[in-house]
Amino acid sequence: MDVLLVGSGAREHALAWKLRQSPLLGRLYCAPGNAGIAAVAECVAIGAEDLDGLVEFARTARVDFVLVGPEAPLVGGLADRMAAAGILALGPGADAAQLEGSKGFVKDLCRSHNIPTAAYERFRAPTPAKAYAAQLGYPVVIKADGLAAGKGVVIAANAAEADAAIEAMFDGAFGAAGQQIVVEEFLDGEELSFFVLSDGRQALFLGAAQDHKRVGDGDVGPNTGGMGAYSPTPLITPKLQDEIMGLIVHPTIAAMAAAGTPYRGVLFAGLMLTDEGPKLIEFNCRFGDPECQVLMLRLTSDLLPALVAAARGDLKGMTLKWSPEVALTVVMAAKGYPGAYAKGTVIRGLDRQGGLPDALVFHAATSKDGDQLVANGGRVLSVSARGKSVHEAQARAYAAVDRIDWPQGFCRRDIGWRAVARERVRD
Repeated sequence: MDVLLVGSGAREHALAWKLRQSPLLGRLYCAPGNAGIAAVAECVAIGAEDLDGLVEFARTARVDFVLVGPEAPLVGGLADRMAAAGILALGPGADAAQLEGSKGFVKDLCRSHNIPTAAYERFRAPTPAKAYAAQLGYPVVIKADGLAAGKGVVIAANAAEADAAIEAMFDGAFGAAGQQIVVEEFLDGEELSFFVLSDGRQALFLGAAQDHKRVGDGDVGPNTGGMGAYSPTPLITPKLQDEIMGLIVHPTIAAMAAAGTPYRGVLFAGLMLTDEGPKLIEFNCRFGDPECQVLMLRLTSDLLPALVAAARGDLKGMTLKWSPEVALTVVMAAKGYPGAYAKGTVIRGLDRQGGLPDALVFHAATSKDGDQLVANGGRVLSVSARGKSVHEAQARAYAAVDRIDWPQGFCRRDIGWRAVARERVRD
């Protein structure tokens, strides 16, 4: 089976690495890919948002299956376009992808189907938004309605911060994504990333992970696209897994099907575990990044048959097996991220981590300049490792980080800190 993978991040590198292990795989293309993906797939110089180019390539290359990694082409309708061309693709159509494309759409769905989430309202002007934020009290959460690369959420500690965030969004800080905003109640608890694969009617649990979104150690500083993750998380018990499926996942899939927009693809629920139980923060319509990296390291089954079955609308009887070991990934980013950062800086020493046990580096934003590997984005590498415990996986990942020579890069040094602390208490 010839496969086209769309995307260029560490998530796509992890997916390409996993797909390469499938005995069903023929040729593997990746558009546009990166310097790391080029080692396991044939990279094609077509941007992930060039929908016409992607459809034409899939048609002329006679691709059997298309897997879409990032959210923007899904929200833009790439899965619909592939279906119209008679090409099997996994990912929700544009209508179903509103689950990520519009935070307000998700909140309204929760309200109408009794899915637990934070109190909220939607706004198109700053004055009523500020008044509602004051009514909720502080801290309060301000969200751009549309896609903002993981950065369109502000947790405001007081009225001044809330008002500034609201003004900034309506003034164009996130472009069209901020023309409408959601103001919602701040939920206190611990965050959890929960993944399922849906065929439009059924859902197959893909595992859970915990992500570190803040840029600095101790979870301080602005939100990012994600600075690291680990899986499995000790927070997920069989009882909690069933509760999340029953309260959040199944009602969502049923609601989308009833609306005539069945959801086929990976559904990522960002959750807050509160004293009142799990509540939905947001949905994403694809694998998370960096969560995908740790899930792929733990998956022992062949991924390709499950993805194809979901795309064909028939997951019945499908099962997947997972390693009990912990996988942890540390994101190395360009200094200055998530603000301004330099591109084109040289990265050396990736070969030095090859001798470390269970360590892998997934490339997120790299390219080649002659024989040199260079950074060309904010989040650049995802340094990953496995271990029998979170502490062991963490130690192995940071040992690999320390062998990489990239003075212009940085990382958090505490990925998995809550789980490591729990392990110490337990021991």
